[in-house]
Amino acid sequence: MTDKKKKPLRLDDLPDLLTVREVAEILRVSPLTIKRWGKRGKLPAIRINSRGDRRYRKEAVLWLLGMQGKAATA
Repeated sequence: MTDKKKKPLRLDDLPDLLTVREVAEILRVSPLTIKRWGKRGKLPAIRINSRGDRRYRKEAVLWLLGMQGKAATA
């Protein structure tokens, strides 16, 4: 049995587009909360592929954390 330890997310190592799960982990909220924020316009989502998967700009997430001056628009 292998022990899988989660490596903490480092903001510098993150890609420019983040998944719902990655954003939820960074902001310490549930994935459902992230989806709700997208619907309300608090955190705009980018839809990719034919399934319509959501991705979020790293700049927008950093702005929510107060680490960036202005949120980037899609």
